Amino acid sequence: MKSQTLIFRLALAGYSRIAAGIPLTKLLDTPQRLLRDAVSGRPWQFRPQDNVVRIDAAKLELRETELRRELARFSKWTSRLGYAPGTAGNLSVRLDKERILATPTGCSKYLLRPSDMVITDLDGHLLSGTRNVTSEIGMHLTIYRNRPDVEAVVHAHPPIATAFASCGLALDTPLCAELVMALGSIPLAPYATPGTEELGASIEPLLPDHDAILLANHGAVTFGKDLQDAMMKMETTEHFAQVCLATCEIGSPRPLENTAVDQLKQAREKYLKNCQ
Repeated sequence: MKSQTLIFRLALAGYSRIAAGIPLTKLLDTPQRLLRDAVSGRPWQFRPQDNVVRIDAAKLELRETELRRELARFSKWTSRLGYAPGTAGNLSVRLDKERILATPTGCSKYLLRPSDMVITDLDGHLLSGTRNVTSEIGMHLTIYRNRPDVEAVVHAHPPIATAFASCGLALDTPLCAELVMALGSIPLAPYATPGTEELGASIEPLLPDHDAILLANHGAVTFGKDLQDAMMKMETTEHFAQVCLATCEIGSPRPLENTAVDQLKQAREKYLKNCQ
């Protein structure tokens, strides 16, 4: 093989892989093979797999990188809002049909880095990561199994909403239009010990009709089409809890009438369609 031809083929092989976003450690696979063929005197033959741009693999790797960054960013957001004191709370996203990317156990959400995230299968077993899986991964998996439309889950401990949950009170009184438009209502799941299978079972009956749920004597969980959507629902949950508390302190709360609630539910359907 002429040296000029070899150099050109080496450059082409490397460039095509760089363009595909293949990791640096994999860039030299084809160039190394070409060099071995040239030294051994074997005639060079084109193999389609050598220069096929593996778009799916590249996209998946890029998606994982982006989701790791988002998990770190929204974890910090959760901590700054005071929703995740100490090591409380956990967040997750669907990585693909068979894997979940989640925050690890026992870590401050403010200090988490993208590299700290762990990957699990749909049974909660650790597939990748240097830290351990959160003990509450089962609750996340229950949501993903029952709601194929859900791509992200946020579990946190917003103080006022958690206070309502600790008093055995759901946030289901239609006091303001915003809540009905954004979430409909926020039910209360019965108490279940954190980190057990019972926690997932406690919320399962509520999943089809709700995107935010209070966990009795525990906290709250929200879920949506992405991390931002799930996080905004957590903010809305805490905001409504503050409104409910204020109305109780002021006295004489006036819930919306059934006709107004029905109209808001219809408006919510249109709103959700426009958000897609």
